[in-house]
Amino acid sequence: MSSDSGTTEQLRQLAIDHLWQHNRDWESAARDQEPLIFVAGDGIRVTDTDGQTWIDVNGGYSSVNIGYGRTEIAEAAFEQLRQIPYFPQGSANPPTIKLAAKLAELAPGNLNRAFPVSGGSLANETALKVARAYQKRRGHDGRFRMISRRGSYHGATGGVLFLGSVPSSPRTDYEPAPPGMVYAPQPNAYRCELGSESPEECAVRCAQAIEDLIRFHGPETVAAVIAEPVSSGPGAVMPDPIYWTMLRDICTRHGVLLIADEVITGFGRTGKLFAMEHFGIVPDIMTIAKGISSSYLPLGATLATDDVAAEFASAGKHLRHVFTFAGHPASAAAGLKNIELIQSEELVDNAARTGEYLSEKLHELQERHPIIGDVRGIGFMQALDLVADRETRAIYPEEAKLVERINARFKKQRLLIKAHSGHIINLSPPLCTTRDDLDEIVAGISQTLGEVEAELDS
Repeated sequence: MSSDSGTTEQLRQLAIDHLWQHNRDWESAARDQEPLIFVAGDGIRVTDTDGQTWIDVNGGYSSVNIGYGRTEIAEAAFEQLRQIPYFPQGSANPPTIKLAAKLAELAPGNLNRAFPVSGGSLANETALKVARAYQKRRGHDGRFRMISRRGSYHGATGGVLFLGSVPSSPRTDYEPAPPGMVYAPQPNAYRCELGSESPEECAVRCAQAIEDLIRFHGPETVAAVIAEPVSSGPGAVMPDPIYWTMLRDICTRHGVLLIADEVITGFGRTGKLFAMEHFGIVPDIMTIAKGISSSYLPLGATLATDDVAAEFASAGKHLRHVFTFAGHPASAAAGLKNIELIQSEELVDNAARTGEYLSEKLHELQERHPIIGDVRGIGFMQALDLVADRETRAIYPEEAKLVERINARFKKQRLLIKAHSGHIINLSPPLCTTRDDLDEIVAGISQTLGEVEAELDS
């Protein structure tokens, strides 16, 4: 099978010669006969230029929530483009207005004001600007510090790049960091850096560590704390609920804004429309992207509570902030149709119910494979933490090439899933994934881990 623009070999060579891919060099891509090039998709499966079908276990970047091939979304965007493809400067358009109203209806609490953007990084960049501007509007000129958590990921643009830290994406090329970046522990009970012995203890200690940082630097210097409800960087880390209860109280008492990064978790991935619903907490600012349009078109948003938004409501106090493609009418139309389908087909409930089945299957894997130290997560956001020794929880040394061994075998099975950070396998399939799909995915993971275990033991 060939694409309309050439054979696989021709397209691949064009990519090697001209395309700058995400997180990839072109020399190793050429050596590995990559990039893979896909031309069609249906549900959780995609077809390449050679006619081979693959399972996209993580649905793009944990973002194709509704699955591939939904022509309803394409038609909604097309119809909007036929009406008006963009908007005059300083104006608005019906689908973007309707999307903002829909988000206000769906979001927790009084998160009623939406600034539309074109992706997760820009949603978090917007959140940082809103947080700092909010503090200045209230006369707190010294509040510039941003507290994030080690192991978290909040985007790749210049500001949010320095929030959190992910070992697989070092920032050394881009240092020095902007001023005011402060880092707190990740509430990962399996690998708690504070030496906790239970999930609750880890949650309490990690929340308290954030208050300690606020006190150390002085509350008068801290603008906001940003965190994901469930963190994908260290592998689907969902803290004990007391963590978010404490964090909300800490931020409120110290006048610090609480930002929830729901770029990955939003729109059903955890079995709730928004993951903050698991904790019953309303942040001051919430960022969303990915699943808002299931990545059919670039779309995201930064939501603010009425109290935060009020600081920008009057003449001369508006948010000085713009992106050319923020509020694009075709993207907004795609987002509205995507949300409609997620709700009408009860895909959030499917993620909750079938996510429990996924957890059961992964725990069965853990019983069969000593290399699995921990299974964690919720809904369709789960992970395996791989170890060389379950008792010590030590990971394999770099020279063992664990990630390379695993990923090569996944590729042979045509499973689009990769180990990362030396020992983590994340699973975040589309919300339309069935039990039969999961059986196939888990069987492939089991075969891969069995082969790798035997090879490492030999």
